[in-house]
Order: sequence, then structure tokens, then C-alpha cells
Amino acid sequence: MSDNENIIYISEVMMPHQANVAGNIHGGEIVKLMDSAAYAAARRYSRANVVTARIDEVEFHLPIIIGDLVTCMAQVVYVGKTSMEVAVTVDVEDLETVGRKRALSAFFTMVALDKKGRPSRVPSLPLNTVEEKQAFEEGRKRYEYHKQKKLKQTDADNQ
Repeated sequence: MSDNENIIYISEVMMPHQANVAGNIHGGEIVKLMDSAAYAAARRYSRANVVTARIDEVEFHLPIIIGDLVTCMAQVVYVGKTSMEVAVTVDVEDLETVGRKRALSAFFTMVALDKKGRPSRVPSLPLNTVEEKQAFEEGRKRYEYHKQKKLKQTDADNQ
């Protein structure tokens, strides 16, 4: 796998049909674009079909309006046995001014599936830089946190 095989960029100009009556883009439109970017990054990385298992903490920092250029960057940052965590950031740019601003970010957990729809192994993630190693460790911690949270919920449900 060559460098940056785990990163995808998707850009789109926001159009009137994606907005409410005030001209603000619907949050669901942006999350859909983010999910598409996460899917493409995870699919290209794993070379398998993938599905979204979880989206963590989507928080909108800036409004996005009609005519803005939205760029999603999706990067596989953590890999388990069959799942991958994909960090997705969304930058927004008013095409009449200079500069981009971070509008939102989230982590998507994607699961690789085989031809029969069962979870399948994904390759280990090469970690070449300090930043990649740090992002991987942070992803591992989030993975462990969600795993423990799920176990606690299962225990509570069984009582």
C-alpha cells in the first residue's frame, strides 16, 4: 500500500436544494457527505465492502450556507481486527473570500465485510510518523472505551 492510501478528500459546493429556507445547509447533508468520505477511505484501505457501525460526537462549529465549498478529509487512523476508525474533518470555504475554516469533525467506525456480509479482517495500519502513532493510540483508547461501555450496557440489560 502506498503512502496516503488511507486518506480521501471529497469536495462539494453547497446548493439550494441542500438548505433550509434561511439558506443554512441541513446537518444531515453534511453528515451524509462525511459518511461517504469515511466509506471511501475505509473501503480503499481495506479493499472490502464496509458499513458504518458508529459515528462519534458530531459537533457543528460553524454554519454552512448555500454557495460554500465543503471539503471532507477522511483518514483511517485506527485499525482493529475487522473495524477501522476514520477521522473525518469538514472545512468550509466561502468562495468569495480567502481561507478555509473548520466547520466540524467526527470519528466514524467502519466494519469490513466479506462477500457473505460477515465481518472480515483488515490489514494492519502502517504507522510512519509520530502523528500517526498518536492518532492510532487515541483511536485505540476510544475503541476500548466503547467496548467497555457496550459490555456495561449488556450487563445492565441482562439484569
